[in-house]
Amino acid sequence: MAIIGIFTKDGAGYTGTIETLTFKAALTLEPNTNKKSDKAPDFRIHHKADGFTSEIGAGWNKTAKSGSHYVSLSIHDDPSLGQAINCKHSIKHVLPVLI
Repeated sequence: MAIIGIFTKDGAGYTGTIETLTFKAALTLEPNTNKKSDKAPDFRIHHKADGFTSEIGAGWNKTAKSGSHYVSLSIHDDPSLGQAINCKHSIKHVLPVLI
């Protein structure tokens, strides 16, 4: 798997950057405080630029077969993306984003 970003713990969420050949963004993963069901995302992914904040995806807490915890991310709200970026990051103080 390729590492396409790094996130660090920031309060209850995470801040970081994802970069691919066609996509670069500073993002925040903010806890979803309005979960209505178990299938609702645990995090909302926000992009902040030029004084404007937009929600561009979501993240779900997951547990691997090995027992390690990670967040499964789906970044989908960008017209330059041909399809959603689906990736994961492991739960550590510094989080690599793997695709």
